[in-house]
Amino acid sequence: MTTTTTRTIGFIGTGIMGAPMAARLVKAGHQVRVWNRTKSKADSLETVGAEIVDNPEEAASDSDVVIVMLSSGPVCDEILLGSSGLLKAMQPDATLIVMSSIPVETARRQAEEAATHQIHYLDAPVSGGEQGAIDGSLAIMVGGDTTSFKAVEHLLLTLGRPVHVGPAGSGELAKLANQMIVANSIATVAEAILLAERGGANPERMLAALEGGFADSTILRIHGQRMIQENFTPGGPSKWQFKDTQTAMAFAGELGLDLPVSTLVNSLYEKLVAQGDGELDHSALIRQLKRHNV
Repeated sequence: MTTTTTRTIGFIGTGIMGAPMAARLVKAGHQVRVWNRTKSKADSLETVGAEIVDNPEEAASDSDVVIVMLSSGPVCDEILLGSSGLLKAMQPDATLIVMSSIPVETARRQAEEAATHQIHYLDAPVSGGEQGAIDGSLAIMVGGDTTSFKAVEHLLLTLGRPVHVGPAGSGELAKLANQMIVANSIATVAEAILLAERGGANPERMLAALEGGFADSTILRIHGQRMIQENFTPGGPSKWQFKDTQTAMAFAGELGLDLPVSTLVNSLYEKLVAQGDGELDHSALIRQLKRHNV
């Protein structure tokens, strides 16, 4: 397995998160080949030195690391395991890093399939939103074997703070926990702001008063301001938040767990998306609570 500092990287998926992540890898000195289904979303990376290719197989074939940042498990399966999937195009002993948020069982199955092609597999979903991708401050939750993780740890450090959680699927399990905490926290912040507004307090001054106390958090400070200003330009779209909470609830059900708080918040996101707000930032959940309290 290659452990040299400079890598040849195939990067698949350059959306809100993927584009700035790929740009950071280029600026760190890596040779990066980029593919995105909608080519226009990748074109800007050519100006920073990435090579834009016509298909995912071309991005993967001569790369010693392939990073996948796609929207869902089925999309990842299509690109990785299809009749002309990436696993068949990748060279033996290369490393596949799936940074998409996908079901735990999907990651485990992909890892097993990768092993049959002599490909090292890591599931490494991220948290931190678009700004975290730009700044290189993402939380990166990694599943897979320790040796494979250590071989690419320096590369992941370009993107944020990687932590090896356990065997294949463990990164996705940590991401589900993350998404439950994020969704539930957004819901509570939204309720608190709604309470302040309806009760006659200045919600901006309330946020200032809570700073430094036990209720203080990144979500309170950043998403609280978004809610007050009604600025729902997506850093993390509500439709993807719902996808992740729905996945978490399905996995909890498989484990026989009843999680009443997370179940309720998942239903709120389901209603938010059904109302046509799926493309808005996940902090837009306050819109659903306002509709509920007309």
